[in-house]
Amino acid sequence: MKLTGVAAARYFARPEADRTGLLIFGADAMRVALRRQEVIAALIGPEGEAEMRLTRLPAGELRKNPAALNDAVKAVGFFPGPRVVFVEDASETATPAVTAALKDWQKGDAQIIVAAGSLTAKSGLRKIFEAHPNAYAIGIYDDPPSREEIEDILHRAGLRHIDPAAMTDLLALARMLDPGDFRQTVEKIALYKWNDPAPLASSEVAACAPATIEADVDDVLDIVAEGRPGELGPMMRRIEGQGIQPVALAIQALRHFRSLHVVASDPGGPGAGIGRLRPPAFGPRRDKLLSQAQRWGMFRLEEALKVLVEADLTLRSASKAPQMALLERALMRLAMLGARR
Repeated sequence: MKLTGVAAARYFARPEADRTGLLIFGADAMRVALRRQEVIAALIGPEGEAEMRLTRLPAGELRKNPAALNDAVKAVGFFPGPRVVFVEDASETATPAVTAALKDWQKGDAQIIVAAGSLTAKSGLRKIFEAHPNAYAIGIYDDPPSREEIEDILHRAGLRHIDPAAMTDLLALARMLDPGDFRQTVEKIALYKWNDPAPLASSEVAACAPATIEADVDDVLDIVAEGRPGELGPMMRRIEGQGIQPVALAIQALRHFRSLHVVASDPGGPGAGIGRLRPPAFGPRRDKLLSQAQRWGMFRLEEALKVLVEADLTLRSASKAPQMALLERALMRLAMLGARR
């Protein structure tokens, strides 16, 4: 079975001990690692690894010895309590061994947790978990955590009394930081508030937040494509502070808007055009590109491409104009154009 959204977040926090297994996959290795750590800890408890109720199997080992997984699942532990067999860095080559272990699994056997990288919808590994009546498959994408997930992280850190303005700041931080960095920031805030009964204030969040927050080029492109000109200036300052070159950003912007044009100009409509993208888009990114293409339409995207080509040519010319300022002006023009519906 496949879990998504809120149902997936709830399952990570409170997994079911009688399930056969769980596949966690995604392009971001850090996000996948955090989720599998969370679910394994919830299943076996804080002493589970010390009590040898956790078995780790590198996926490469299964190529040499496919029976190793089934043997580990059936093994009887020295200590009572639920057991987990964790297969790390799995790929399609692990499919036969995982299929056999899922098929032979019986009540009382160890639960099978498999972590993998990005998997397409046609992946054999995904299909066996999604089709299994007692196992789950959960995809981890680069979308920011939901409010419910953020509140769960805060609750676990002992932060229960939070001023509304401080919560707004924390939600913004969760969108800007990587998941691991956000958890570290929350732990820092929890230490800062140790034995302090007063509600967490916005000023205290600011005092504990990272001095500089890295911005991703994709964040800039989404701001422009979604017509949010008010957010562009601060994000450009972060991009500039990270040393990203204007020409590189211009190339990425051109690539992004060309992809949107491919989607919007398809004779079968954007829904058909999204399937023509190479490399293909999956999950929330696919939904985001489709929404942006529908927002702009083919003709406005052609206008946007003209603006970007002109900016790119100017950046590569002998012009002495400040390059980042020139590109920011072009992107601001597009963001304002995108704000019109």
